[in-house]
Amino acid sequence: MFGKTVIIEDETVFRQMLALALGRITGVRLMGEFADGRRGLEFCLAEKPDLLVVDLFLPGIHGLEIVQTVREKLPATRILVLTGHPDGELPSQLIRQGVHGFVDKTAPLNYVLQAVESVLKGGMFFAANVPPKRGAAGEGPAAARPAARGQPTPSAPSLAAAKNLSPREIEVARLVCEGLSSKEVATRLNLSVRTVEKHRSNLMEKLGVREVASLVRYCVQIGL
Repeated sequence: MFGKTVIIEDETVFRQMLALALGRITGVRLMGEFADGRRGLEFCLAEKPDLLVVDLFLPGIHGLEIVQTVREKLPATRILVLTGHPDGELPSQLIRQGVHGFVDKTAPLNYVLQAVESVLKGGMFFAANVPPKRGAAGEGPAAARPAARGQPTPSAPSLAAAKNLSPREIEVARLVCEGLSSKEVATRLNLSVRTVEKHRSNLMEKLGVREVASLVRYCVQIGL
């Protein structure tokens, strides 16, 4: 599997977490990550990536415009769309545009990584919780559902959840995953133990995990 990859995503934390996660997939080489859609598009046209992972709602240019240009100029580039605003019309619209995959940002991280691998291998991957088109429930591409094989549990934390973490919470999460106790984390960060415990509680609530083992698994998955 070849995988020269470009990310165009304006949410900084989400983009960074996605970059870390993609870096853990064998064969994927991240060429560039961009918050600005036009700069990202120019880079793609110059460097011709194997895979473009692009958000739809970007400042200055809509993701669909980027998709159209890449499909026209770089027909060999595979395209995976991520969005936090899916609707019933979107999957069929993306299929008509020639997109190879589509994942809701709130989907579990497993879906995002599975989508990248599937698309790079030449497959299609469409997974999102979107309402059916009016008058056509369950019909056509708009009702596309992820394959049952390898489907993660509904409780699996999503990559998007990480964007809600503060820089301090990310620091605490990283140190907890290194095996440090709350007292040791407090000493390392020059905080009180009570403050560290509060950060731990907040970040675990935001990520939807209940025990340290689940927090560690999540942080390992996204590269923390």
